[in-house]
Amino acid sequence: MNLARHSISSTAPVLIFDARFDPDCRIFTTSTKAGFAVYRAWPLQLLRKREITGGTLSFVVPLHTSSLLFLVGGGRSPRYPPNKVILWDDALAQEVAELEFREKVRGLACRRGWLAVALRRRVVVFQVGETVSRYGEYDTCDNAKGLLAIATAAHSTLLAIPGRQMGHIQLVHLPPCPAPQPIGPPFSTPPTRPPPAPTKHPVSIIAAHTTALSTLSVPPSGRLLATTSSRGTLIRIWDTTTGKLVRELRRGTDKAEIYGVAFRPDEREVCVWSDKGTVHVFALTSGTGASNRQSTFSPLTPFIPLPKYFDSEWSYAQYRIPSQSAHISLSAQPAKPPTADVVDEEKCVVGWIQVTPEDLDEPGRIRAIEYQLIALTYTGGWYRLALPSSSATPSAPAASPGSARPGTPSVRDPLSTSPPSVRALSMTRPRSSSGSSFAARSDKGKERERDKDEKPGRDCILQEYRRFGRWDGWG
Repeated sequence: MNLARHSISSTAPVLIFDARFDPDCRIFTTSTKAGFAVYRAWPLQLLRKREITGGTLSFVVPLHTSSLLFLVGGGRSPRYPPNKVILWDDALAQEVAELEFREKVRGLACRRGWLAVALRRRVVVFQVGETVSRYGEYDTCDNAKGLLAIATAAHSTLLAIPGRQMGHIQLVHLPPCPAPQPIGPPFSTPPTRPPPAPTKHPVSIIAAHTTALSTLSVPPSGRLLATTSSRGTLIRIWDTTTGKLVRELRRGTDKAEIYGVAFRPDEREVCVWSDKGTVHVFALTSGTGASNRQSTFSPLTPFIPLPKYFDSEWSYAQYRIPSQSAHISLSAQPAKPPTADVVDEEKCVVGWIQVTPEDLDEPGRIRAIEYQLIALTYTGGWYRLALPSSSATPSAPAASPGSARPGTPSVRDPLSTSPPSVRALSMTRPRSSSGSSFAARSDKGKERERDKDEKPGRDCILQEYRRFGRWDGWG
């Protein structure tokens, strides 16, 4: 009898190299071994896919909802040299231009007519039109992660990049972003007007952290800036005009790798996700109806010299990404070679969407526009999350595990062959290590994080769950 240790996954997980939303969170792109695909963010729908032979891509960056994409090769067998950025027109299904550098491309950020490329110690900005021309070049500190962020709303100008010193942010103001061209009949609302010129010269450097930066994020307007460091405990929100610290939010007390920060479109809330597998939601203003958690000793901080920890603001809502390794198969899976690519089950990217009664075809359930979250995991999971009812317009309660939503997206998504959507998943099962049915030593940091997140009334509500990747017939 063979009592060796076997994998418990019923199917091999989808290996997604990269997933990212467009600036408006209307679509998202994914890259796998088979190529890349473009999806509508919600309702989930596969819009188009491209199978690429001869190598793999490290990431695919969409230029809003246009047909232009920026491709960068990567992995063990790159389709393109890692020092090149390929401009791909999906309407023509071909490459239209390429940018070549003397070193590996670390990151990209784009907006209408502009592209910023992050290299190890510099950021190069290009103007993209009928031709591609170099606009400027800016020195940075060691930027191995390729951090940079660009404001994408009409008339915005901000480009945020690492400064020359560790932990500093350099604010660059590009020419104003043009407004998108309307499609169809003109709108009844007047077009947006450019904001008034600032009364004083905006700051150019923000000393954000004393340790290395881990993420940079800006909302479409560029009025605010969110920064995190390698410690992964604090999220700092800055005013990009004055350079002043607006809010300091605490993700946790133990060290973590923060993967990203996303502003709500109206800039009243922000969500943060990390390697702990938990999405945290913070309120930035009092108009959302939600308030961040604080220590019971926080009212005493003006009178007693308590440590700064007691004055911290904690997230008011969380959601923990379920582990996919709980799907057990009795059939033994072949052992993976030591060099096989490993999927991080809890790695994800999160974005905000706006939900209206017309979108849900349930006018009686919500009274106005509601902001929700879409979480994409690198194993092909798609989660639509509603915030706790105390912080937003009331929404429909989650159905029992396994129940299907009336009018499932499979009816509206003829290109998708994923299983019917469900409103909730059972979270009572214990988490296990990836690829094994045996109990393993859990991470202490995740255990502490889980204890905090399981307080009643603070969990986001899973409204819909789908799969993408292999379930769409590719990948």
